[in-house]
Order: sequence, then C-alpha cells, then structure tokens
Amino acid sequence: MTDYRRLRVALLGAGAVGSQVAALLLRHEDELADRAGARLELAGIAVRDVDAQRDVDLPRELFTTDAESLIVGSDIVIELQGGIEPARTRILQAINSGADIVTANKALLATHGTEIFDAADQVGAQVYYEAAAAAAIPIIRPLRDSLAGDRVQRIIGIVNGTTNYILDRMDTEGAELADVLAEAQRLGYAEADPTADVEGYDAAQKAALLASLAFHTAVPLEAVHREGILGIDRAMMDAARHAGYVIKLLAVCERLSGASDVSASGEAISVRVYPALIARTHPMANVRGVNNAVFVQAEAAGDLMFYGAGAGGVQTASAVLGDVVSAARRHIAGGVGVGESTRANLPVLPIGRVVTSYQITLEVDDLPGVLAAVAGILSEGRVSIATLEQTLAPGDGARARLVIGTHKALEQDLSETVDRLAESDVVERVVSVMRVEGD
Repeated sequence: MTDYRRLRVALLGAGAVGSQVAALLLRHEDELADRAGARLELAGIAVRDVDAQRDVDLPRELFTTDAESLIVGSDIVIELQGGIEPARTRILQAINSGADIVTANKALLATHGTEIFDAADQVGAQVYYEAAAAAAIPIIRPLRDSLAGDRVQRIIGIVNGTTNYILDRMDTEGAELADVLAEAQRLGYAEADPTADVEGYDAAQKAALLASLAFHTAVPLEAVHREGILGIDRAMMDAARHAGYVIKLLAVCERLSGASDVSASGEAISVRVYPALIARTHPMANVRGVNNAVFVQAEAAGDLMFYGAGAGGVQTASAVLGDVVSAARRHIAGGVGVGESTRANLPVLPIGRVVTSYQITLEVDDLPGVLAAVAGILSEGRVSIATLEQTLAPGDGARARLVIGTHKALEQDLSETVDRLAESDVVERVVSVMRVEGD
C-alpha cells in the first residue's frame, strides 16, 4: 500500500448529503487516496445532536458538537449544514485557519459569496462548490474552467427538481398543481414548507451563481428577477401544449448588447427566473421528473447541454467528493488557490430591459370589432402579433378566448400594453401572459 500523505477532512453536517459523503469517504478510502494522491482522513463530523437517527450507519466516535475544535487543524472543511448561520461563520473560520472549503450551500454563496471568496483569496485558499448549482450535474467547472476562454452568451437552466416534477406531471397527466405538490411532499421531493421551490427562491440562488461564473461578474441575489409557479393552472398547460410548447420554470442568464446607457462596452446581463414556454422540439422540453438540465450557448463552443439528477443524497455526494479530491490534489501540488473571476463588472439590467416573445391569453366579448381593437392596442404598444387563435371561452358562449403569440418585444413595452388591454372596454380578462424562451 502506498504511503500517502494524510489530509484531515472535517465534515460539518450529517443530513441526507453529509451522511452519504461520510460513508463514501470511509468506504472508498483507499481508492480515493489513489485518485487524490493523499489519504483523506475523516477527522470528525460536527452535528447539533450526536444521537439523532440517521439514514446511514456511521461510527459514533466521529460525531461531535464542537465544530470549532474540529475545524482547527483540518486541511479540508466540507460544509453541508446549509443556511446562512452558523455556516458563514464556520466557513470563514476554516478559511482563516488555512483550510480549503467544499460546500453545497447555494443560499450562502448567493448572499455572501463575495465575502467568502475574498477571504479565501487573502490567504490563498480555495472554495469548491460544484454541488451548489445542480447537484450531480457538472456545471461549475465547465463554466469556470473549460469555457473560461470563450464568451458565454446565454444559459437556460432547469435547476429545481421539485418544480420540474410538478410541471411535468401537470403537462403529461393533466393534474392540478396543488395535487401534484402534495404528492411531491409525500414522496420527499418537496419540503413541508415548499416556498423556496415553488416561489423560485432556490432557482434564483442558483441562477446568481451560474451568471457570476458565466459572465465573470458578481451578481447579487437581489438583482435576480424571480417569479414562481403557483399561478400555473391546467388551462395554461393545455394552451401551451396546443401551441407546441411546454411550461418549465427556467433560470435564464443572458448577455445583452447595446446597453450603452449603463456600460461603456455596451454590454450588460440579465438574470431571471420564471415559468416560461419552451418549444417541445427544444432539448430542455424533454427534461422530465426531478431531473435538472443546463443549456449553455457559447460564442465559440456553440450549444452545450448538461443533464442529470438535480437532487438526492448520493447524487449530490458525488459532486461533493469530486471537489474533495480536487482540493486534496491542490494541497499536494501546493500553491495558492485560484480566485473567482468577477472583473468584468457588467451591469445587471432589470426585467423591463429584456427582449423576448410572449403568449398572451385574453377573454373578450364575442362581438364584431373586438379583434381590431385588441390589435390596435398591441400595435400602439410596439407589440407585433405573430399568431392568433380564437376559441369560445368557458362559460355561456358569449365570450371568446384569444391566444396571441407575439414577435419579440421589450418587456417594459409588453407590460404596459397588457395593462392597457386589462383596462380596455373590449377585454373582459387577461387570463395569462407567458414568456417564450429558447427560440
């Protein structure tokens, strides 16, 4: 057996992911040593309750409630507790003690990433976070390293498995959102409080991380436009299907040109999360169940798609262990860590500056002249009609339902036009407004 150098690894947290990471570190100790060039010694696991029941059987002597003592003297600290505090304090403590960090904590990085990366730069440490954006899907390294010499133009991501499961079931089975959400909670895909998923907070955190890497710009979480899926119903699903689309909760990170009013280079970025229509012929339309996918469009590399499990203890542990091996190799090779590249400092534009296509569904009185009036309002608002379908609205037959597909329009123009439609005497109700992405 090769006499490898030993590296102390501290694990903070033993939940679904942490317990799997610990088990794999112990089970594959020799194999990981051969890959890393160092023996990874699990020094301990910091938890709140050492006697809590866990899914994985681990040696009790590894558990401690004294995280601070465990961190001191460790070469690599794996943070899998989640949340902001005490995770932030413990990561900063670990960095200042000379350790490299491996974390899956998207919420912390989206809100305090700049502080953490700066602290690591000051001492030459490295922060690894492959598991923070899409669990087992390798996307952080491709964006940070493989595409570092390219210009990423756009990212479209399905980065939340819970909402994808819900929308997929609604699309394929005609189920109602509330029923599928309850089923997702029963199966463990959704938390008892599903707000972070269904309101888009989880996806927004991941979008901020992806955009920061892709565009070499620090993207604060508050700059990410966020909408959830709670307004999606069966009628909207049916309309999307009829028009050749599927509804997905998308994280969209996009490079915009022509923004000379806010950037000397004329470039800016948009980062947004919302339910949107995507053509059924697009690769992202076929992402099913709790899976995730990230579709990257780069200037030189072209279109790239990363697909796989977006959640799960074992799956996420795979990404965490990949980072641990990378950290170990860096320790063996020596030298300072590679800092995050955020020097582009591109402005993040508000949602009103985005240009995309839309599907607008209206209920109107079934009378002569209504179509002309609606078309006039759209034209005045600089919104051009691409397709139009009229059917009878549900009810007594006195109303018609108009499904209008638009050419690309400025979000601000579209929003103001929809307000005018809602106030118009010819429109009884604006049923829905859906953005179209991926075209």
